[in-house]
Amino acid sequence: MRKRKFVTAVAVALGVALTATACSASGSGDDVIKIGTVHPLTGVNAGDGAQLENGAKLAVRDINAAGGIKALGGKELAIDPGDTKGSAKTGQSEAQRLVSGGAVALIGSYQSAVCANVAVVAERNKVPYLMDICGDNSILENGYKYTFRMQPPNSRFGASTADYVKAVAEQAHRPITKVAYLHENTAFGNGVSKAFAARAAEIGLTMGPSISYDAASVSDLTTQIAQVKSSGASILVISGYYRDGVLAAKAVQTVKPNLDAVVGAADGAFDQPQFPTDAGRAGNGYFDVNYHINDKSKKGQDFVKAYTAEYGDAPRTGAALAYDSVMVIAAAIEKAGSDDPEAIRNALGKTDVTPVVLSDGPVRFSETGENLSTLPVLTQVLDGAPHVVFPEQFATKQIVFPAGPGR
Repeated sequence: MRKRKFVTAVAVALGVALTATACSASGSGDDVIKIGTVHPLTGVNAGDGAQLENGAKLAVRDINAAGGIKALGGKELAIDPGDTKGSAKTGQSEAQRLVSGGAVALIGSYQSAVCANVAVVAERNKVPYLMDICGDNSILENGYKYTFRMQPPNSRFGASTADYVKAVAEQAHRPITKVAYLHENTAFGNGVSKAFAARAAEIGLTMGPSISYDAASVSDLTTQIAQVKSSGASILVISGYYRDGVLAAKAVQTVKPNLDAVVGAADGAFDQPQFPTDAGRAGNGYFDVNYHINDKSKKGQDFVKAYTAEYGDAPRTGAALAYDSVMVIAAAIEKAGSDDPEAIRNALGKTDVTPVVLSDGPVRFSETGENLSTLPVLTQVLDGAPHVVFPEQFATKQIVFPAGPGR
């Protein structure tokens, strides 16, 4: 992997106040190798934060049970957790605290605004930061050297969703009249919806209203869904987090717009195993274009069993991404034969980890830090659970379209 140019002015450009003195960690020097996790452990996204944290802890358990880092005489890993509370400012201070406390790498952080601030801390301290869930394209457009992304960026989710919607409708010989878009209004929702609209224009999809909302404060989405109903759209695309995704499904069930399908574009709810339970009948038939656990692989099946046994709950895909992230960091430490952050960073492009999440081969990073093996797929809630339905080579169920949500 070629070295990436570090743009020193990025912190100024981001308008982030960097008051702490920069320090370059030189390895843990402790009995264990600390990996700092920066996730929302409290606040409205605490449910997803707990899943991410559990996934990371499960990976550490598996690595230590298998003998630790063999290149370092079996040295064990340990998670040092940080709680962002869903705040970019808190995420930044937590990341600095973890690095100052000896973390040799960082993993996180679920929300793009938080990831942007944590990336600045990573670059300043020269510590590798592996973003498990974070879609904002602009973060890796800063020329960062120490920041990498596991999931697909917003642009790919938006474009893939437009392509999949058109392909599914054409297969069913069901013309799309208009596409309405409902999205949360931070970098995540704005970025995915913008990419969808751009691709929709290229492939001839007519867009209806694009409606935004504040995911942190919204408690009801029936007004927004009533606007979708009056627009005459036959497809509704949604980009949001888990809690507001359930709210949207219940609003669709109440308002009953005449839709052929509701399709998530990287939505945080519609491909999650507990969504059918939380949404009830309102969630039947929902689609989502997202990263997803590889249900057909033994590795994916073993992960689901282990997570469920350990935590008494089915894993969301975010838990798998955090698990994969720790595995990649551990492989880099093994490859480097060192827990020095600079050595770990330089070895990240030389690992051969096949992830639990569906992928196009082992994890490998581009010059800008994007994971080139990511593979967004289309899932649908059928028989009380989300299943991969498209592309066909990864499908475990047949597509039902039109799905007629809310009717």
